[in-house]
Amino acid sequence: MSDVAAVEQFVKKYRELKQEIAKVIVGQDEVVNQILISIFSGGHSLLIGVPGLAKTLMVNTIAQALGLDFKRIQFTPDLMPSDILGSEILDEDRHFKFVKGPIFANIILADEINRTPPKTQAALLEAMQERAVTVAGHHYKLSLPYFVLATQNPIEQEGTYPLPEAQLDRFMFAINLDYPSFEEEVQVVKATTNDENLTVNALFTAEEILNFQHVIRRIPVADNVIEYAVTMVGKTRPDSDAVSELIKQYVDWGAGPRASQNLILAAKTHAAIKGKFSPDIEDVQAVANSILRHRIIKNYKAEAEGITEAQIIKSLF
Repeated sequence: MSDVAAVEQFVKKYRELKQEIAKVIVGQDEVVNQILISIFSGGHSLLIGVPGLAKTLMVNTIAQALGLDFKRIQFTPDLMPSDILGSEILDEDRHFKFVKGPIFANIILADEINRTPPKTQAALLEAMQERAVTVAGHHYKLSLPYFVLATQNPIEQEGTYPLPEAQLDRFMFAINLDYPSFEEEVQVVKATTNDENLTVNALFTAEEILNFQHVIRRIPVADNVIEYAVTMVGKTRPDSDAVSELIKQYVDWGAGPRASQNLILAAKTHAAIKGKFSPDIEDVQAVANSILRHRIIKNYKAEAEGITEAQIIKSLF
């Protein structure tokens, strides 16, 4: 199949996927879009939202509709790295046997990731970057596609361990979830207080998802679009030449090169779901907020004056 035909097939399958997810998830259209963009771009996502906004249900539904193996890890202060990765045990023949942990699945929901100490948070780093884990000197490959979706509660900071910048940078998207509108909440209450059981059909195989990821990577990008993305990321760094007064005043650290790579990859996927065969500057701008939000470190002055990441990113366009 040619890449043009593959993109056309991707658009059709993507629409069917959205309809399947909408059976269970009411509204949250932009959030679902961003999660799917990161999956088809081969990236990970961090979901930030208060409790009760169906973050877990959303991930579970998406995993079912994609036909992927799904595991949920509840992060707690006493969770150990071996609880995630697995451990070696002595079997009845007195041989060491590796028992795989919950990280061995296609989609991992790292629930309330900031509730666990840095040692355990770091257990995810190798898996997210290398798609592999090392336990007791042995290297184990994870099955592809591999996708970590972490959730974080923005209001309870008591007893939490903020994610270090190196770990935040591993997430392609940081996605903010808002409360549903009045009409959406009415729909949610109607759908969840009856005795009906909704089934979500698997529309993809793991192989199909990997094929679409390769097709998206092969989408050509004009040099001016790549230069626009790299320039935008460069403008977030307070010590660079082309930086604005706003960035100098309110930003301590800007985004690194991984942000530029993610902008182009996500722009390719954003263009593909719209049926375009090459991304333009609008596609880069459409994904910029979620890609740069967690990579811009504001200073105390920005916090004191209520300057948001969204305002800073808008100034870069």
